[in-house]
Amino acid sequence: MPPFLNVAAYAPPRVGMLAVGLVSEVFSAPPASLPRFDFALCSDRPGRVPTDLGVPLTVEHGLDRLAAADLVLALPWADFRVPPPAPVLDALRTAHARGALVGSHCVGAFALAAAGLLDGLRATTHWRFADLLANRHPSVTVERDALYVDEGRIITGAGAAAGFDLCLHLLRREYGAAAANAVARDLVLPPHRDGGQAQYVTAPVPEDCEDERLSGVLAWARAHLHEPLPVAELARRALMSRRSFARRFAAATGTTPHAWVLGLRLGRAEELLETTDLPVEEIARLVGYGSAAVLREQFVRRRGVPPRTYRRTFTRTETAGAGDVAQGVSSGSGRARQDPEGTP
Repeated sequence: MPPFLNVAAYAPPRVGMLAVGLVSEVFSAPPASLPRFDFALCSDRPGRVPTDLGVPLTVEHGLDRLAAADLVLALPWADFRVPPPAPVLDALRTAHARGALVGSHCVGAFALAAAGLLDGLRATTHWRFADLLANRHPSVTVERDALYVDEGRIITGAGAAAGFDLCLHLLRREYGAAAANAVARDLVLPPHRDGGQAQYVTAPVPEDCEDERLSGVLAWARAHLHEPLPVAELARRALMSRRSFARRFAAATGTTPHAWVLGLRLGRAEELLETTDLPVEEIARLVGYGSAAVLREQFVRRRGVPPRTYRRTFTRTETAGAGDVAQGVSSGSGRARQDPEGTP
């Protein structure tokens, strides 16, 4: 049984409506590949709760529901510079002490910090308020540019739309890549952005001919994961020098070409492990690794488990044939089996 089904989001007075809509959209109506979450908004006391837009919410649940949840999310609110009341902090501590996964979106991190849950840990928040969080809570290592920071049972996310990245990461971590990708497709979102990716990039969409070439190269790389994809080759296809390519790539994506390709390879490998019965050697070939041993090394380093363990944990009911997988098309049905060769 996956670790969280009971999900509660703390909605303080003047809560951010964007955050409320975001977590409600993810956890109130998940696709069929995910279980039905028992999702609830909670506040200091049930009743009408004002929002940052002036439109009140009717919140049915109080802090007892928050303290009893498997996943607790602290949402941002307009008056975050004033710590939440003591009963709220106690509920957050109680949930964490019970073993719940506790997270925050945007300036919701200030609530976790006030409860002492971020002491000695890394955390992030909206980039505008990262210095304030660091100054108020010097025992917290603030990652000012990260989209989200995963510290195991504590996870913090950056501002605004990065809340989607936080939720998708949680689903990917606990339910697998295929489930997270299904949610992303429903919401018309990128399926995965690495937590270390910059919160703010200077050129998120193509603005000139160089960026148009860069977009074409990124699309080409996605379709050619089975090839080596060295930076020199990507730069050549973009008609740029390596230095210019690296600079434009970082401006457009917030990360390096190497990190982007690595994340793409691992994400595709996750999906193939979950949804197909292909041997791990074949999956390694399809995503551009020379052998299953190299894939295993990267999986253990980045995901903490070998591919076979990941497959056993997140195996799905739909499988695909090798020819269809090579084209990125799933077909057929039947439970994914373990690698018959025993490759890790």
